[in-house]
This record gives sequence, structure tokens and C-alpha cells, in this order.
Amino acid sequence: MSEVDVQIPTAFDPFAEANAEDSGAGSKEYVHVRIQQRNGRKSLTTVQGLKKEFSYNKILKDLKKEFCCNGTVVQDPELGQVIQLQGDQRKNVSTFLVQAGIVKKEHIKIHGF
Repeated sequence: MSEVDVQIPTAFDPFAEANAEDSGAGSKEYVHVRIQQRNGRKSLTTVQGLKKEFSYNKILKDLKKEFCCNGTVVQDPELGQVIQLQGDQRKNVSTFLVQAGIVKKEHIKIHGF
């Protein structure tokens, strides 16, 4: 009997770009705003790379109130704290972070379709 090479497709990793960019100098100063597809039309927006001096829970509370969505702060062993919001909030989050003075516009990278 012969062996058959079967290639199983792997799931899409939305954080693969950030892990590849970590090798470059100065890449830690960027705030990455991504979208992850869930079931059907459901999606999840993640914000990664905010400075540790900010209170993630206070930022999350303001984001949830401003955009009428739910969210949470997740502790990731590799990435640190990550803010997750329901829905596609990429543009909303980026404008909010700039207007609040948390991050400059040139330090935000928006990933997704």
C-alpha cells in the first residue's frame, strides 16, 4: 500500500503579520487594529499594542459606550493585553484613539480585508 500525502488546510492566523514584523526595529510602537471573522457575518475587532501605562479597562469602557457594542480585555501570553470588540469597529477605533490622544495616526496599522 502506498502512502498518500494529504495537505490539510490550516486556519487563518490574523496575528501572523505582527509576529513576522516583530523582528524589525521599532515595530513595537505600532498599534494593530485587526478584524477576525467568526460565524457567518459575525466578526471581532482586536486592538493590540497599546502602551502598558494606559488602563485597558477604562479604554474598553469608553469604546463600548461610544460604539454601542460589547467587548473584553484578553490576556495573551505572547501579545500581552488585547482589547476585543464585537463587530467591525476598525475605523471607529482608529479615529477614537487619535481623537482621545492615546496614539498618533501614523502609529496605527489597520489590518483586514
